[in-house]
Amino acid sequence: MITITDLNAYYDGEEILHGVSAAFPEGKVSVILGPNGSGKSTLLRSVIRLGADVAGTVKVGGEDVRSLTPRELSRRVAYLPQSRNVPDITVERLVMHGRFPYLDYPRRYRSEDRRIVRGVLERLDLQDLAGRKLEGLSGGQRQKVYLAMALAQGTGVILMDEPTTFLDIRNQLEMLDFIRELSGEGKTVVMILHDFDLTLRYADWCLLMGGGRALRAGPPRDVLASEELKNVFRVEPRFCETEDGPHCFVKA
Repeated sequence: MITITDLNAYYDGEEILHGVSAAFPEGKVSVILGPNGSGKSTLLRSVIRLGADVAGTVKVGGEDVRSLTPRELSRRVAYLPQSRNVPDITVERLVMHGRFPYLDYPRRYRSEDRRIVRGVLERLDLQDLAGRKLEGLSGGQRQKVYLAMALAQGTGVILMDEPTTFLDIRNQLEMLDFIRELSGEGKTVVMILHDFDLTLRYADWCLLMGGGRALRAGPPRDVLASEELKNVFRVEPRFCETEDGPHCFVKA
């Protein structure tokens, strides 16, 4: 479980998060919703002590992240940012970077590391791209490669900032199906999404952010139907039931 208590985050002296408290359940898929500029990405980065100066408490599995070295934290939490540079390396080499928290310097890959990476590439059907340079891949393929790197990291927690970015609708659904599969294996996944319908269909838990504050948390349908969501997004959610389950659409 990730627990956040009275978290304030600052960039260049400006307060971005204001007393945020939240708990993301273990082994579940949690979604952070909120309009642009509401502090969603800052909240994710604060869990891994990246970027902002913070005050408050963040615990992963009951341990305060401030008590962990960067290497220890990287063995517990993997983070996929929304945007990244495209390094001039092959797919396999990038995925091998997920093993860095387990290696001493100078880094020498062990047979165990190579076995884990091969398994991840096969699981995500990337083995045929192993020798390709990242710059020659589509945005969707790169997204899968970065997910593979996170899986190679072997953490119990994965943080994802808009993991469906660059993906067409079919690949979005395949990505989210895979994320549900990971939670079924006991991994805790916290991701940022903007799509209400996908949130309703794939999330177990939801946190609504607005103005750098946590406005509401709970089961996705409760959050999506809340007055807080209507006020912050200025839209009117509608729900319908189909053979595939519940869906959500919005009216401006």
